[in-house]
Amino acid sequence: MTDKTIVALDAMGGDNAPMEIVKGAVEAVNTSEAIIVHLFGDETQIRRELAKYSYPQDQVRITHTTEVISVEESPAVAIKKKKDSSMVVGIRSVKSGECDAFISGGSSGAVLVGGQVLVGKAKGVKRAPLAPIIPTEKGVSLLIDCGANVDARPEHLVQFAQMGSIYMENIVGVKNPKVAIVNIGAEETKGNALVKETFPLLKECPNINFIGSVEARDIASGYTDVIVTEAFVGNVVLKMLEGVASTLISMIKKGMLSSLRSKIGALLVKPALKDTLKQFDATEYGGAPLLGLKGLVVKIHGNATAKETKNAIFQCVAFKEQRINEKIMEHLNPASQSDSEQEA
Repeated sequence: MTDKTIVALDAMGGDNAPMEIVKGAVEAVNTSEAIIVHLFGDETQIRRELAKYSYPQDQVRITHTTEVISVEESPAVAIKKKKDSSMVVGIRSVKSGECDAFISGGSSGAVLVGGQVLVGKAKGVKRAPLAPIIPTEKGVSLLIDCGANVDARPEHLVQFAQMGSIYMENIVGVKNPKVAIVNIGAEETKGNALVKETFPLLKECPNINFIGSVEARDIASGYTDVIVTEAFVGNVVLKMLEGVASTLISMIKKGMLSSLRSKIGALLVKPALKDTLKQFDATEYGGAPLLGLKGLVVKIHGNATAKETKNAIFQCVAFKEQRINEKIMEHLNPASQSDSEQEA
């Protein structure tokens, strides 16, 4: 065994694979001696990309696989049938303990199914939520869940709040993070049936700092540190934020180039603007972990660049060093739960 963090990378997953994935891996191992990156995929293509760079070869491993899971395939069927895919073999390396974490920019559905079926939920965890960090005016917040559980129940959202609080405190460094549930108003009486049933449970939960509801318009302001919701609403919120940010940046660039005066002004504000926009770049914070599993599975964007890949690798290192899985299980106190309370 090694004290280094071993991260499994799906070298074939995503729009920019394997080029950007391999480049991100190289940048990571060139930055830190505490990382080993294990690349899963077509060995010929992987070695062709690796040949472009200099790197410590003892920190990079390759496992050849013959199949790739595409976004067009049924996630459940693909995970079951494509046993020699880069995704399945990579996820199984976490299940076996060979690797500490798995990262993929491939099919979101397949990553979610693979994580929950092949790695499995940790003891005491009812549902495993997908939890990305999102940039806000005050720093960052955690959106949980954004894609894994569209039919969540109140008790699931309470666990999401608990797991999200652990993540924000130990990975992001926010002490006593504020928790809020996405709602259509601030009043406790508002919301759909799920929100109305969940609200009092969150109020009574002793180990979270619940502050009430958060409306969608207040999310980007950094009103709360942990944003709790079920996956349908969470995914809509995430995609809306990403779309608005992309559109605003495009419009700003277009406006700055619209005339000679604006071009001169752009040169003057460029340094400050660059620093500001960097804070709203989600790729700076790595990927979205699937929390509550027996091992770590992280989903990065399908169009992930080397920078996002590299940051996701360091995210996995922090996850291991801070013992997030162990803290989640301790926090949920699985020993006090009977088997009948836990779901398959």
